[in-house]
Amino acid sequence: MDNVLPNIGEALRRIRNDMNLSLDTTAHLTGVSKAMLGQIERGESIPTISTLWRISTGLKVTVSNFISTPLQEHAIVNIDDIAPVEEEEGKMLLYNIFPFNPVSGFDYLQIHLKPGCRHESLPHANVATEYVIVTQGTLEMIVNDEKILLKKGSALSFRGNSTHTYANPAKTLTVFQNVIQYI
Repeated sequence: MDNVLPNIGEALRRIRNDMNLSLDTTAHLTGVSKAMLGQIERGESIPTISTLWRISTGLKVTVSNFISTPLQEHAIVNIDDIAPVEEEEGKMLLYNIFPFNPVSGFDYLQIHLKPGCRHESLPHANVATEYVIVTQGTLEMIVNDEKILLKKGSALSFRGNSTHTYANPAKTLTVFQNVIQYI
């Protein structure tokens, strides 16, 4: 199993260089400090999902550019072969099943929330719509201050520029699919 996390810094440097951006300009565009960006690029710090969203939104690229390697045409994906991105002290595991590509215009993620996990997500300026499909357990969503309880088999769509929170209020694992359609 390949671990994609050490490549986040390399991806950030490549994207920033391709866009001909200095660290100062990148910090201004993303709201992430120049020092933190430098630490990420040098592999001294692994950013949280929230920080990656801020960087991707500011640079108008997808999160997949940082956490995935491109799939070959007709590749079979096995979740056991994907190194998850951990958030919320390991209570949230994000598996990037189908990374963004310009033809599809979306990311397809599988997210596991352990009991008691709560993850607040900043609005995404570069996301048109998010789709959430619960495949196991119970998911509590808060979208623009509206609480919505979803159980296995339930789905929800919402605008990507909405404030939203994912939470697992149950004592069992929650698993959901998250499709992110980019602008």
